[in-house]
Amino acid sequence: MALTKARTGHSDDAFVRSTRPIRLAGSLLGRRRHVCAFFNSRDDEYRVTLPFIKDGLECGDRAFHLVGSARQKDHLDRLRAAGIDTLTARQTGQLEVLDWAQTYLAGGSFDPDRWLAFVKETFAARTTDGYPLSRIVAHMEWALEAQVGVERLLEYEAKVNRIWPRDGNVAICTYDLARFGAQVIVDIMRTHPLIVIGGLLHENPFYVEPDEFLEELREREAGSRVAV
Repeated sequence: MALTKARTGHSDDAFVRSTRPIRLAGSLLGRRRHVCAFFNSRDDEYRVTLPFIKDGLECGDRAFHLVGSARQKDHLDRLRAAGIDTLTARQTGQLEVLDWAQTYLAGGSFDPDRWLAFVKETFAARTTDGYPLSRIVAHMEWALEAQVGVERLLEYEAKVNRIWPRDGNVAICTYDLARFGAQVIVDIMRTHPLIVIGGLLHENPFYVEPDEFLEELREREAGSRVAV
C-alpha cells in the first residue's frame, strides 16, 4: 500500500521533502506524516521503528528521539544492535536522544503551545543545518507522569496536525497499549491521520481534523464544569 497525496500549494522544496519515499511498517508515507503507533511490547515497537530509524540515518535525515531517562540505555542498546553507530551519530548531531524533562516536561509541566513553538523552531533550524528531514520518534509515556498539564495531551496531538502536513518531517508517537486506558487510546487514534497497529501502517478512517477535534474537547470541558 502506498499512501500518497496530490500536490496542493506547497513550495517546491517542501513538496519534494514531503513526497520523498519514506517506508514505515510496510507502506510508503505520503504527505500526511503524523503517525500514532500502538504496541503491546517493546519488541513489537522496535521491530517497526528500527528499520525506519536506520533508513533515515543512512539517508542523511536527522533523528530526534524523545525517550524517558529510564529507557534511554535500552533504546540506545537496541539501536546499536541494529547496526547503528550511535556514538558518531550523536557526536555529529544527526541523532539526538532527549529526556522528557528536557522537552515535553521542561520546567516541570506540559504546555502544548510552548512545546509546539519549540518543535517548529527546532525542526526549521535543523533543516537549514543541512538535514533534509527530521524523523521524530516520541515515546508518549510522559503523559502518564504526575506533572501539571499532562491532561492536555489530546489538545497537543490535535494541534500538531497543523504542522506536519506542511514541512515533510515525520513524527511517530508510540503508545504502549498496556499503559493507556481504552478511552484515551480511542481519542489518540482520532488525532492521527495514520496509525500503526498490528505492525502495519494504515490510513486512519477515524481521524478528525484539528479544529473539529479541539471544538469537541472544549464542549467536553464545558459539560464537565456544568456537571460539577
